[in-house]
Amino acid sequence: MNESELDRRLTAMEDRFEIGQLPIRYALAVDQRDVESWIALFDPNIELGRFGSGSDALRDLIVPQLKWFYRSVHQIVGHRIELLPDDRAVGQVYCRAEHEVGSRWIVMAIRYDDEYQKINGSWVFSRRRERHWYAADIAEHPQNVGFDSWGTAGGPPPLPQLDVTWGGFWAGADVAAVTSAPVGTSAESDAPQA
Repeated sequence: MNESELDRRLTAMEDRFEIGQLPIRYALAVDQRDVESWIALFDPNIELGRFGSGSDALRDLIVPQLKWFYRSVHQIVGHRIELLPDDRAVGQVYCRAEHEVGSRWIVMAIRYDDEYQKINGSWVFSRRRERHWYAADIAEHPQNVGFDSWGTAGGPPPLPQLDVTWGGFWAGADVAAVTSAPVGTSAESDAPQA
């Protein structure tokens, strides 16, 4: 292996490590209500669609959301990272999150679909989409409450039907023995796309 190949591989390992820290730092910042550390994880010129752009708009968006719940625990349970050209990367992060909402303890199974960018030598989120399988009180079975008794998705949660392979795998199968709540495919889903 020549030196340039070794340098390239070492840089890729360092990039993956730094990107891998972003979801952990995100979870800690949310659970500790460290808004400034949370904002620093994002591109300072982040585009938020109808909510505006930049760090101030991001702060205005997150602070009210953090007041929807009191205590929280976000556990990062898996992370896939794909490095792309031009100091960009994409990834998917699995997370189990728990939230104290009044007298309820809401448990969520979440997947974040992320885009990352290296800016001034540091990796940040350039886009983060939260998608979940369910959000239900710990005493509830997700199937019995439409997979979202917290009302976070504005309709049925987008997973698993958002994934193209999901529909193909189950196409034509009799799923009655394995679920009481079958879902459609990504083409049929009306789930909102964040």
